[in-house]
Amino acid sequence: MFTRITRAALPGLALALALVPLAAATAADLPTKAPSAPAFSWTGCYVGVNGGGGASGSNFTSSVGPGNHLGVADAVTVGATGTGSGNDSNFLAGGQVGCNWQSGTMVYGIEADADYFSSTPTFNDGTGTLSTGDTFAIGQSLTTDYLATVRPRVGVAADRSLFYVTGGVAFTRVSYVQTYADTLNAGAGTATGGQSMIGWTVGTGWEYAWTDHFTTKVEYLFAEFPTTVGAGRIVDTVAGANPLSGSADLVIQTVRLGLNYKF
Repeated sequence: MFTRITRAALPGLALALALVPLAAATAADLPTKAPSAPAFSWTGCYVGVNGGGGASGSNFTSSVGPGNHLGVADAVTVGATGTGSGNDSNFLAGGQVGCNWQSGTMVYGIEADADYFSSTPTFNDGTGTLSTGDTFAIGQSLTTDYLATVRPRVGVAADRSLFYVTGGVAFTRVSYVQTYADTLNAGAGTATGGQSMIGWTVGTGWEYAWTDHFTTKVEYLFAEFPTTVGAGRIVDTVAGANPLSGSADLVIQTVRLGLNYKF
């Protein structure tokens, strides 16, 4: 059976029916939720530039062989006086290229870079005295020309932030010089050496993607290289001579800012 609608209910029913189109129009005008932007992906290759500062350090050794300018005791004295350490710092600048692959939050990559870096750790001692009472001065230096590395990278991504550790091989070229001079018959000598070297490096960094194509990074690297050896001799004005040799190791620490363009 149908429920009878009373005359008193008619105004309310009419109002409800009139509001139906208005409710439908209002619902149509409500804003819809915009789809969320896709998460940033670190997968891809990039090229960039970098610049910053570097510090280098060397431990130097000196040795004088048997001869007729310096006796055994004085040769030992000169070698001990010429052994020490030195440090130097300078700016560095260059470029890098690399590729990344992201799986979940893990990012795996490889990067190669090359920077101009000229530093000269130096050790000098001008206060030496021989058994004869004559004085001598001795000094050593090691000069670098550049720094280059090839390094795998492993990091954890938090959307556009990437925190990573890195390590690999490092390359440089060095020039070694040792100088000697005394007042015993005007003795003087030089020992030299130079080579391109391969060492190792480790470091860490943080990279941030400002856009889908441009990223910036700050990075610290520590690099260590093998020992460089130099050889020469000391001669004087009365035909006296002794072999002169020395060596220097090398460590380099750098802090760099980088700008990359991601393909």
